[in-house]
Amino acid sequence: MKLTVLDPGHFHAALLQKTMYPDVDPTVHVYAEEGPELADYLQKIESYNTRAEAPTAWRMQVHAGTDFLDRFSADRAGDFVVIAGNNRRKAEFVTRAVAAGMNVLADKPMAIDTAGFESLRRAFADAEARGVLLYDIMTERHEITTMLQKVFSRIPAVFGELLQGSEREPAVVKESVHHFSKRVSGAPVKRPAWFFDVAQQGEGLVDITTHLVDLVQWECFPEEILDFSRDFRILGAKRWPTVISPAQFAQVTQLTGYPGFLAKDVRPDGSLHTYANGEIDYCIRGVHAKVSVLWNFEAPPGAGDTHYSVLRGSKANLVIRQGAAEAHQPVLYIEPVGGADAPGFVAALEQALSRVREAYPGVDAKRAGDRWQVVVPASYHVGHEAHFAQVAAGFLACVAKGALPAWEVPGMIAKYRLTTRALEIARGNPPMRTQ
Repeated sequence: MKLTVLDPGHFHAALLQKTMYPDVDPTVHVYAEEGPELADYLQKIESYNTRAEAPTAWRMQVHAGTDFLDRFSADRAGDFVVIAGNNRRKAEFVTRAVAAGMNVLADKPMAIDTAGFESLRRAFADAEARGVLLYDIMTERHEITTMLQKVFSRIPAVFGELLQGSEREPAVVKESVHHFSKRVSGAPVKRPAWFFDVAQQGEGLVDITTHLVDLVQWECFPEEILDFSRDFRILGAKRWPTVISPAQFAQVTQLTGYPGFLAKDVRPDGSLHTYANGEIDYCIRGVHAKVSVLWNFEAPPGAGDTHYSVLRGSKANLVIRQGAAEAHQPVLYIEPVGGADAPGFVAALEQALSRVREAYPGVDAKRAGDRWQVVVPASYHVGHEAHFAQVAAGFLACVAKGALPAWEVPGMIAKYRLTTRALEIARGNPPMRTQ
């Protein structure tokens, strides 16, 4: 299969090429405007090609210019296209790629507002009519602690049944903390200025929350076809800004000042307020869920992006923590409702571990106070960057078969309807009766 890359303005585009794929031609056609974002992308690819250990062998054919989108549509140079860049035009890019008859692997979010969602919904219909696939990059499904959280939640002897919860105590909680200043592939990440503009990147409510909403659906209602109008009810949504100083902005963008499009978000003291944080309270098939995203400028020493997740069951809660006590690494805990020595629980856990090891050899559990800590061999902790190749491999397998699982497209449509509608509510538009 031949790969095309369209407007690679986000470093996720490069991460998808950190490895080679047996069924993908090493010659890659890239369509973009000239500029620092294209240069950064090509530099990362070159670093992968020239690294000492397991170098890649990509041959880049670059088509740069202001007419890059028209040239992309006319050339139809690939069997599938990767789209990971400025989100302001992503819906347009997805639409054009599908119309060109190409399979599309798009970075999240594929829609950052209601207009983008309506465009995306039409693109899914067009993709079905043309026999091509449209899919977003959900890397978090490949994080081992999340995978094991899902596995244990399907074992009634340990987890029981998923509770319905309440607004005060949701049955499902997912919180993701991210940082503007971080390292990617061993080097400090350079953020484009538009990353701080919610009109181009999208607010936190429609960006990182796509991962969290996806995980709620994937873990709690696996392989089930969901319908937003029937299965979802938004209870509330809110948003708030991260405050960035001029020095911090300069540090991560390598720019000496704010571009004009950010003037609307700059306060009299010179600080930049970007609405990167948000929270959604909602019900999905009667189960209360809450997802939250937080963006700080940088993590404390030794820490990084973190994930917190709770699934509340009638027999035990499954909790992922990633704090200082866990050395800032994700750890899954099983917290029995009646305590670690609840009658019959130890035997049920031992039996469950035997089942789990059939798919994940070496996984174990150890007592940690009044709960059990799931022990995961180091080989399963491959790191966030490796998850991009796992997503790509799965997508390519679907392209080879000519179809996604039946539940994937309805799930994506429901997910993006939830996030874009929640944004409207958080900005002050009351929820519609039909949601």
